[in-house]
Amino acid sequence: MDAQLARLLGAYDVFVPSSVIRELGRVARRDRKAKGALALAAKYAVYDTTKTGDAGVVAAAEALQAYVVTNDRGLLTVLQARGIPRIRMRSKSHLALEP
Repeated sequence: MDAQLARLLGAYDVFVPSSVIRELGRVARRDRKAKGALALAAKYAVYDTTKTGDAGVVAAAEALQAYVVTNDRGLLTVLQARGIPRIRMRSKSHLALEP
């Protein structure tokens, strides 16, 4: 993922909203994929937010003027409506900027 982000963005910093960390922590107790996602998220800096769920992701993206990497359709719709740039996984092999 890091190489794909560098290809798209050049130099970049990655932040994971604390709302995402909290949600992954709850789900990881019973879900292997969430446990892996939590381990991946641990590589990056945490952006503290008091908001929960998608609202936390949107708040972090707006505050940091950041791209959001997600395949969540509902979140992508909200991000697009707010003018927040989005990056999606395509064909399970590469990342692509959303128009």
